[in-house]
Amino acid sequence: MTSNTRVVVIGAGLAGVTLTRRLGELGTPAVLIGEEEHRPYNRVLLAEVLAGRYGAEVIALPEPAGLVRGRVTGIDRAARTVTRADGTVIAYDTLVLATGSNAVLPPLRGLFTADRELPRGVHAFRTLDDCLALSGAVRPGARAVVIGGGLLGVSAARALALRGAQVVLAQQSERLMERQLDAAASALVRRHLSDLGVEVHTECRVRDVRTVGGAVRSVELADGYALDADLVVLACGVRPRTGLAADAGLDVRKGIVVDDELRTSDPRIRAVGDCAQHDGTLYGLAAPALEQAEALARSLAGDPAARYTGTRSLTRLTLTGPDSPFDLAAFGETDPRPGDDVVRLADATRGTYRKVVVRDDRLVGGVLVGELGTVGALARAWEGAEPLPDDGPLLHLLTNDGGS
Repeated sequence: MTSNTRVVVIGAGLAGVTLTRRLGELGTPAVLIGEEEHRPYNRVLLAEVLAGRYGAEVIALPEPAGLVRGRVTGIDRAARTVTRADGTVIAYDTLVLATGSNAVLPPLRGLFTADRELPRGVHAFRTLDDCLALSGAVRPGARAVVIGGGLLGVSAARALALRGAQVVLAQQSERLMERQLDAAASALVRRHLSDLGVEVHTECRVRDVRTVGGAVRSVELADGYALDADLVVLACGVRPRTGLAADAGLDVRKGIVVDDELRTSDPRIRAVGDCAQHDGTLYGLAAPALEQAEALARSLAGDPAARYTGTRSLTRLTLTGPDSPFDLAAFGETDPRPGDDVVRLADATRGTYRKVVVRDDRLVGGVLVGELGTVGALARAWEGAEPLPDDGPLLHLLTNDGGS
């Protein structure tokens, strides 16, 4: 079967769904091809499903008209067609790759069975299927080891602890969420997890997964110490899904290389979201994916001025605990360079921390933990990248909770 359409979008994640919806609103029809059997969903909220706060239906996204389920196996650029696993061929005038990313599976001994499957009890944490399988396996008192202390690992550890598991979080680097947080903010995250009963190990490398009868029983650290485990969660980062693009001969580096119009090396093919590398940057976050989808929708709908010039994205995380939520936000460069000005406000009793980094009279980064009333004003000052006034507004921005 061959069908013709103006735009075909591969990938029903947040970027692909948003793009298809916006194209429909702008009067440009599109076919969306999604690989997963579930309704499209908001991946950002998977940890809340694992924690039991939301059912899977709560994080579902509105399903665009024209959604086709199935895996795309190849792109024929000369014929301008894509082929699905069932042999169906779909023609395009413009093709958009929104293929997202896969979980990174670390090179651990014993991680795979003889048939290249993960042992029972070992779970990646990237898709809704991953989340539902892990949610079905966790039990109060279960011994869970989370490998990776970035944003995803911290969220998974918190969710498992709320489900009653005995959680150990193993992070190879010296602090949690090192890409977003400075040492002081990371220490507050660690304290919050510890208050939930999570045992945190930093500068700790896992080297081996031990199984019995095809099921995980422990993980072994580089120093030879073994951690008993009924569950192991792999939260070691993500890698862009670029296989289709590479097989089609597109320019692929870390991701699929795109310009300000989100065009790949083939002008008939665009890319958005986690798989796209724009101006040397791979974002892997929701905000840039949404901005790219909006810019591309306007471009494909005929707006000649539509461009994507990059995103100055803010990371925000809420960790719910038994007593109160623990909020944090980080943006820009949180570690100062020599010569930068740094302003910090900390309240150990309340567990709050605010820090901003100023370079050449411009706000270049900040991190806030606890009360986030000032985050809106700080983020606007950072996003504007304008020189700060000379009348001393920085302390006001840090302390004025009306700025959000």
